[in-house]
Amino acid sequence: MDAIANIFLAGGALGAAAYCFILSRRLQRFTDLEKGVGGAVAVLSAQVDDLTRALARAQGRAGESAASLAAASDRAEAAAGRLELLLATLHDLPEPDTAANGSAPGATVFVRGPAGAARP
Repeated sequence: MDAIANIFLAGGALGAAAYCFILSRRLQRFTDLEKGVGGAVAVLSAQVDDLTRALARAQGRAGESAASLAAASDRAEAAAGRLELLLATLHDLPEPDTAANGSAPGATVFVRGPAGAARP
């Protein structure tokens, strides 16, 4: 009876050893850096680093664009102020001399060049 128990015990030990051997081989393939999950994790980690750098560059460029847009907006507001001032000064000009050009009072006069220039 002891011999049979020892045989079963040895068989169980051999079976457990074979199971552990197979499991260790599968685990090595699973964590392989080129084919397994370890490789996928390494690739994803590299992609995260690349995306982080790209995001930092995009944020920097967005900040530069916002600054240039703010500067352009300030210049446009200054130009609009100057245009308003010019329009306000146009209201102070005297009415054009209607006798010299023969047009009706209040009519718009367009001049294409100097008064003495020959017309084509």
